[in-house]
Amino acid sequence: MTYPWLVPLWQRLSAQPERLPHALLLEGPRGIGKRDFALAFAHALLCETPVQDGHACGQCVACHWLAQDSHPDFRLLEPLTAEEKGEEEGATAEEGPPKRKKYEITIAQVRALADFVNLSSHRAGSRVVIIHPAEALNPAASNALLKTLEEPSPNTHFLLVSHQPHFLLPTIKSRSFSLSMPQPSPSQAAAWLKDQGIHEAELCLALAGGAPLLAREFADADYLKERRLFLSALQAPKQLNWLALAEQGARADLAARIDWLQKWLYDLVSSRLARQVRYNVDFASGLQDLAARVNLSRVQQFARELAQIKRRLQHPLNPQLLLESVLLSYLTAVN
Repeated sequence: MTYPWLVPLWQRLSAQPERLPHALLLEGPRGIGKRDFALAFAHALLCETPVQDGHACGQCVACHWLAQDSHPDFRLLEPLTAEEKGEEEGATAEEGPPKRKKYEITIAQVRALADFVNLSSHRAGSRVVIIHPAEALNPAASNALLKTLEEPSPNTHFLLVSHQPHFLLPTIKSRSFSLSMPQPSPSQAAAWLKDQGIHEAELCLALAGGAPLLAREFADADYLKERRLFLSALQAPKQLNWLALAEQGARADLAARIDWLQKWLYDLVSSRLARQVRYNVDFASGLQDLAARVNLSRVQQFARELAQIKRRLQHPLNPQLLLESVLLSYLTAVN
């Protein structure tokens, strides 16, 4: 799939496939279609009878293999959980469960590419590797990939997809051709969402920071209803029953509530300093009123503390106790 805002880039890349660099780094924020673009481009490179606009035909043998996830000249590397990593490396039950759930691309996954890139292709054409997201490569995997990129095999294309390219090794970036993926304008993104049947497209787009694919995930009616109930409580801190709110939230999506609170704090600070609301546009008036009364330094300090808490959400914890502590800290910051 090629989204409207990515069509010009697609046309530029597909115009001269024989002149493509061996490694492309597709970088940009989450939710703008980078992974789908990489998959579509990989299919086009492997298709034996591409159509006029450069897309895969969907009819040839290669396309049928790709549709079945069984093309011998294609590899997709994505993160393993700690549990999958243990299975991959031969961990036994006696070693016990992993201490934490971590997502990463391992050295074993990268080493498995060695035979793939060094042997002849099955269809006498290109070989394509997608790595998504590239920043999920652990240090050992990054170094192993670097060796492969330093000595590229003929007709082998690496498509590295990255949300946070600053986390990549500088040497990997230097051996890849970086492309900053275009982002749609707000009007273009909103129009696309409405074409997808999304209600409240402008609100969902604001919540997603302008990323249309992420906005589509926020369009669930129940999700939006829970968010509004949660933020309505934050909007009136003097009446906030933080124990009841924590109890309700602990039975639902804790990560979503931390995300809502982070964006609420961002908008509080932005309302105070610039009189602008980025995310919670449906609460703009309430945010402006609250921002005028809060202690800005306390809000900013709490925002930093909340960022640290968010990084620990994958660890085992008591959701209700955590949310109680977070909401109590919020009250301290805004009262």
